Amino acid sequence: MATIDVIRTRRNIKDFKPDPIYRDELMSWLEAASYAPNHRLNEPWELLFIGPDTRAKLNHKADFGGAPVVLAVLSKHAPTEFERDENVIAASCFVQNFLLAAHEAGAGVRWTSLGVLPRNRQILGIPEDYDVIGVFGVGYPAEVPAAKPRTPIASKITYLS
Repeated sequence: MATIDVIRTRRNIKDFKPDPIYRDELMSWLEAASYAPNHRLNEPWELLFIGPDTRAKLNHKADFGGAPVVLAVLSKHAPTEFERDENVIAASCFVQNFLLAAHEAGAGVRWTSLGVLPRNRQILGIPEDYDVIGVFGVGYPAEVPAAKPRTPIASKITYLS
């Protein structure tokens, strides 16, 4: 699939088949994700693989759509707010690469923000000096949602002199 088609057809998956995600394949998507742009090659992302006990404690209302794998992506803080922002941006690029690599392989991902809540940060054992980019369910989609309309990009552009 052409890169532009991978980008245009990727969706946030709500429900997953019970089929397993094999470790080698998952690791290849994460390795590809690590080629995300990041300032000074500091690679600020860190990953937490969430097991069944922790997953149950998180008590996600849809249990991550029944995804066979749940993981969190974190971003390290930095000495300045500017560098912290750079790290969050880089970790978000890591996530986008991961989403696209998984989608290209026929898998899907559900991105949730529940990891930012204080209770869930505590459950996940996230130190104060980390930002939570998201908690992700990963698996093979039971259904792929239709594309939602997007705002034409021309309406988002301002030209400066």
